[in-house]
Amino acid sequence: MTFTLGQANGKNVELNLGMANRHGLIAGASGTGKTTTMKALAAGFSKNGVPCFFSDVKGDLDGVAANYPVRFWDIFGEKGHPTRVTISSMGPTLLSRLLGLTDAQEGVLNVAFKVADEHGLLLLDLKDLRAMLSYVNDNASEFSSLYGNISSASVGVIQRSLLSFEQEGGTVLFGEPELDIKDWMRTDTDGRGFIDILESSKLIQSPTVYATFLLWLLSELFEQLPEVGDLDKPRMVFFFDEAHLLFDDAPKALVQKIEQVVKLIRSKGVGVYFVTQAPSDIPDSVLAQLSNRIEHALRAYTPSEQKFIKAAAASFRANPAFDTEEVLTSLGVGEALVSVLDDAGIPGIVEKVKIFCPEDLLGAKITRDEVDKKIVSSEFDLKYRETVDRESAFEILERAKAELKKQEEQEAEEASEKAVQTKEKAEPKAKKSSSYNRKSVAEKAVSNAASSVARSLSTNMINSVLGGSKSSSKTIAKRAASNALSSVMRTATNDIM
Repeated sequence: MTFTLGQANGKNVELNLGMANRHGLIAGASGTGKTTTMKALAAGFSKNGVPCFFSDVKGDLDGVAANYPVRFWDIFGEKGHPTRVTISSMGPTLLSRLLGLTDAQEGVLNVAFKVADEHGLLLLDLKDLRAMLSYVNDNASEFSSLYGNISSASVGVIQRSLLSFEQEGGTVLFGEPELDIKDWMRTDTDGRGFIDILESSKLIQSPTVYATFLLWLLSELFEQLPEVGDLDKPRMVFFFDEAHLLFDDAPKALVQKIEQVVKLIRSKGVGVYFVTQAPSDIPDSVLAQLSNRIEHALRAYTPSEQKFIKAAAASFRANPAFDTEEVLTSLGVGEALVSVLDDAGIPGIVEKVKIFCPEDLLGAKITRDEVDKKIVSSEFDLKYRETVDRESAFEILERAKAELKKQEEQEAEEASEKAVQTKEKAEPKAKKSSSYNRKSVAEKAVSNAASSVARSLSTNMINSVLGGSKSSSKTIAKRAASNALSSVMRTATNDIM
């Protein structure tokens, strides 16, 4: 199965659908035709029953919805169905990048995730993570012996980073219902693949959020989908615009993770196409995995840019009919150098191609009202519209604090009352001349008894509810009260005697 990308010297250049899951690159300077190429590829995939995903950075992909099955998504829920992610599924690695944490701070975050998992506490949104970090910090001495040093300073940095992220509007990213990737892998009644468009013109203003969400998509696909090997056509194709944002300032470990996912996800039947201004925006280790290449004109104004163009030209299988490097800098709008895999998976000789834009895409437009109607009428409007806030780490920890504080106060009050009663029984035996001093001693004993109860209960307040203490809080309270009463009796008796 194939579909036409364009024409070169009067003959069609076809993309082999059976090799489309070997990933691809769409590169070119601004204004050279990358967006039109993305639309043309989307149309070709959709017509052949392959669902596609686009991140619409410039807000100019809506027109595809005029003639193709399209669904609109928006992390902020303003111009599409909300796309939420839970803290747990994001994981500490991607979350650390989102917050810009150091290795030491990421280590503390890992501990918070580990403890939450061991106690069965769900981390769904930011308030859950905040509560979990506070709990780990309050019990740092206990957890440090198990997982290494937990610095209060590191916890503080993470909490401040979360606050900053919230102030930028990032709260909407986390929560439930979480996006189900399989909802994007569908076809319409005519067998055409749905084109899912993520509104990203506002999201791109927070490049770290944008990049982290796209990385989550890749990771989620990799973890959820079964191995299928090479199919007649991909199960789905993803287009990541402004791809350089995925790699800017990314730690080496994160780049290695991206490389691993890109390398292995093809066996899940998923194709990933990176869209960027220059191939040099993408690390060589990832670039080497992109077998289908469409490169529009590149510009070379500096020696370093000329070096990159030379490298880009050298990556193609040379065509004896022209100088690849020279043509790469002189292509017109809508023209591109194209090399795709053949049936055997071998890169074809590079061709100078005039990219074909389907007639039903030419001048296609759709109004904002029409987009809104598509959103409201979609089956996913009810599924994703409203946020669901079910019981998770925050609620459980808060309830535990409230219940044990109430129990602490009750047990302390009972102990205090019993101590007062003991004092009153002891007072008649006292000599009048010493009544004032003996009263002071008894009152001091009562105060110490209440303090003892409070200290015992406070120490075990949260751990007893979450299973971290071998003794129940009530048992501890009774033991504390008993010890306190004994102390009162001894003190009062000695004073009287």
